[in-house]
Amino acid sequence: MTVTSSPQWTVRTKRGGFSLRVHRRTAWVAAVLAVLCLAVVLAALVTGNYPISVPDVFRALGGHGTLQQRYFVNDVRLPRVLVALLVGAALAVGGAMFQSLSANPLGSPDIIGFNAGAAAGALVCLLVLKDSGLLATGVGALCGGGVVAVLVYLLSYRGGVRGYRLILVGVGVNALLSAGIAYLLSRAELNEMLNAQIWLVGSLNGRAWEHVWVLVVVLVVVLPSAFLLSKPLLTLELGPDSATALGLAVGSVRRRAITIAVLLSAVAIVTAGPISFLALAAPQVAKRLARSVGPSLTVSALAGAFLLAFADLLAQRAIPGTQLPVGVATLVLGGLYLGWLLVGEMRRGRA
Repeated sequence: MTVTSSPQWTVRTKRGGFSLRVHRRTAWVAAVLAVLCLAVVLAALVTGNYPISVPDVFRALGGHGTLQQRYFVNDVRLPRVLVALLVGAALAVGGAMFQSLSANPLGSPDIIGFNAGAAAGALVCLLVLKDSGLLATGVGALCGGGVVAVLVYLLSYRGGVRGYRLILVGVGVNALLSAGIAYLLSRAELNEMLNAQIWLVGSLNGRAWEHVWVLVVVLVVVLPSAFLLSKPLLTLELGPDSATALGLAVGSVRRRAITIAVLLSAVAIVTAGPISFLALAAPQVAKRLARSVGPSLTVSALAGAFLLAFADLLAQRAIPGTQLPVGVATLVLGGLYLGWLLVGEMRRGRA
């Protein structure tokens, strides 16, 4: 096996039967983000109203230590931070795929209505059907997101799907869904409405191992398919005409990418609520860090995982004695980022 020295590493077998090109900067950025994710996990495990030292954390993870230490580490803090990492990765990859499809940094699931559709589907199960189980809300979110995806795709199709048209139609559908969600909340009982409003902000409170395993199963099945679309999505960013001339089945790639992104958004919303702006910001942060031309899905997943876990840690520890929903932190940070992004797009004449 040989490795060439250049701006990218090329790893190939001696017989040349296998070759893999890895951009050096992308690899370093991914490694740093992975280390930061581990650091956030450790910080989440050792801090809180019941502080636990680092050695005691490792003892608790090994099944030793006191009963309280094992409870807080293994049953409370570890599942919560793992859900944050997995939800962040799912939202970031889904956002990166939508931004690549629309060729616009504003093409995010929470901007163009897919997250609102999944949230509306889950709320129908919670408030109308009175079923708060993971399976029911998961099916509702998947159906809601899928219906909105088909609707936005059909409404924006005029001899092809253009990125600006997809975003404009999605923003309109998102507004309609927001009105529908407000109507559902107004017709619900007081306790149900309050719980639903907290869920709509996006929260990781009370997340347990069942949420972790649901996320793990879905991501293990879906993420490989997403990574296989990295090169087709990069080709698609050249434009539908150029991509077709290069032999790419544009319609098929778009349908597969939208399906995968909707699945990722739906499972994230079911387990943590419709967390805002992460799917918008994380792919752009990853793209700027890695200086990649197209969608860097691996770096996007790591960036999303770190950003959501770090935001949740801030939400828990920023105000002593008060635990804010993680959606509050992402709304503040994401709103600032969105303003900066819009100013940049206006200066480039694209907004």
